Amino acid sequence: MTVHEIEKSKGWLQSILDRVREFGYADRPPGSPRDAGERRPKIGLALGGGFARGIAHLGVLRCLQQHGIPIDCIAGVSAGALAGVAFASGQPFEHIVKEASAIRFGNFGQWRFSHMGLASNRRLENYPREHFGVTDFTDLKIPLAIAATDLVEGTAVYFTKGPVGPPLRASCAYPGLFQPVEYEGRLLVDGFVSAAVPVDGLRMMGANLVIAVFLEAERMDKPKSIVDVIGRSFSIVRLQADVGWRAKADVVITPSVHEFAWDDFARTRDIVAAGEASALEALPRIRAILQPWADRTQSSPSPSASTG
Repeated sequence: MTVHEIEKSKGWLQSILDRVREFGYADRPPGSPRDAGERRPKIGLALGGGFARGIAHLGVLRCLQQHGIPIDCIAGVSAGALAGVAFASGQPFEHIVKEASAIRFGNFGQWRFSHMGLASNRRLENYPREHFGVTDFTDLKIPLAIAATDLVEGTAVYFTKGPVGPPLRASCAYPGLFQPVEYEGRLLVDGFVSAAVPVDGLRMMGANLVIAVFLEAERMDKPKSIVDVIGRSFSIVRLQADVGWRAKADVVITPSVHEFAWDDFARTRDIVAAGEASALEALPRIRAILQPWADRTQSSPSPSASTG
């Protein structure tokens, strides 16, 4: 047998073994360990957009943290990206809530009518540095991916390194309201257009347990402004296109935020409470997924018990 034939047979055998492994673990529930030595699953949270309703993400993150659910990475879009930056900054939670309560349109938007949008959100670029001491992705305590939409390619783009400000601004560039953002050779708008809830960003970061947080729009009888018309229209489109990301999530959390308007920042504590309540309700589902790993690690002998 020639060297080439030997190498070819090894490759064939390896492919068979890989298929056997895949078959053996194909029906594992998410987060289940393959053996006693496998570390727990990498847990990621995908945070959708929602203007002021995005403050509910803070309640979800805080609740999971307080109940011992590790948060290994975060992917955020629009308001979810801003919540992700705030939480991953490592600042005290009360400071984050205080800053959220003080947000007003003028903190990030300026009315500047143009053929590309009604306003500019350039001020948002400096917001992470001024309020949370964050300039670069390396400043964050938890890995974060910020999703934006390439308006030319029509695809989602995930930013995980470099300055935080420009990707955040792009992720929040709501079409029609804010002008698109030019960054790294791309023309970018709000990430929710291509990734309503950025679960793909978490998979890209290596998460194998994905918790998605979706914020539904407020109930609206009749729009009263151009912002209402644009917002309601995109909400309808988003609801019709949410099947894809839901199929990729292991747990979906949907805070009850219908009663809050897009600019209800003054009701920050109520919105945070809504997020906490929804996370508490989801805890049994998350723990059920993690239980096989916990059982296996508890039953495995500790190093000190070895007789050598």
